[in-house]
Amino acid sequence: METISAKILTLDSLKIGYVSGRSEKVLLPPINATANKGELIAVIGKNGIGKSTLLRTIAGLQLPLGGEILYSGKNIHDYSRIDLAQKVGYISTEIVKVSNMSVYDLVSIGRFPHTNWLGKIDGKNHNAIMNALEKTGLSGFRNRFIAELSDGERQRTMIARILAQDTGLMVMDEPTAFLDIGSKYEILHLLHLLSNKNDKTIIFSTHDLHMAVSQADKIWLIIDNELIEGAPEDLMIRGAFDHLFDSSPVKFNSDNGVFSFRSEEMGSIYLEGEGILKHWTEKAVNRAGYSVSEKLTTPYIIIPSVENKMWHLRYGESSKEFGSVYDLIRWLNTEQAIPI
Repeated sequence: METISAKILTLDSLKIGYVSGRSEKVLLPPINATANKGELIAVIGKNGIGKSTLLRTIAGLQLPLGGEILYSGKNIHDYSRIDLAQKVGYISTEIVKVSNMSVYDLVSIGRFPHTNWLGKIDGKNHNAIMNALEKTGLSGFRNRFIAELSDGERQRTMIARILAQDTGLMVMDEPTAFLDIGSKYEILHLLHLLSNKNDKTIIFSTHDLHMAVSQADKIWLIIDNELIEGAPEDLMIRGAFDHLFDSSPVKFNSDNGVFSFRSEEMGSIYLEGEGILKHWTEKAVNRAGYSVSEKLTTPYIIIPSVENKMWHLRYGESSKEFGSVYDLIRWLNTEQAIPI
């Protein structure tokens, strides 16, 4: 049974949007969601749907148009700015590029809610900064200038900054944007460790559904008329992700969590074989527009085995050999291919 103390954030009939003059632009119907201590929550939705506005509103940087935001049962409006900064840390999508500022200096900014009005870094604050650098793998970077860092290192520095801020809730808008694939997974792994091992509640937006599904404890899926929350598997079972691709050339298979492009259906083909070679051959024939048949077709493909090192395309009494998946698919895609 869930305890009240485990719930760190509650959105109760929250309305988000903007005020322009005397009119309001509401982006979504009132939404409800919760976050518990130590959870990694991914916010998913189309561009322009309101993800960034939602995160800024949760962080207290933008006023809600209605409803309530509760931290540990207390309304956001009942916190002073300093008290709120001790509860919530925020990273935007903006790339920080400053000259002559070291990693240590940038991370030390996170201590502002805990220092006096002079901003003095005493022993306790220094230890908090060094601890944040260690947890983000930046101990050896403390004297490096921000301008000298790679995108991935700079993003880890920003995460270290809100770690030094020592908030229970960390809100991040696209923390893996502009990063190469290796850095994306490094950052996501770091977020997973921080939530799992350090009891930090992390809410982050992302366009990478595959990464979110593989790592997040919960997903907030924003569609045109509601926010749906649940474990990735719950949303898979409900087919909730399909709404993201209604008018897209991309298809999402909720049965296995695999993306594919909508392409001209070329037919179906049987694959004889097993193991990893069959798995990747199936991926390739799907990409070429063929579905895999459970029944024997003409032609059909024989997967390489211990005795046979080649891919064989067998049709009638004839057979054609291929030394790679590339050659097989290239042949299937040419005018030489036999309709299946």
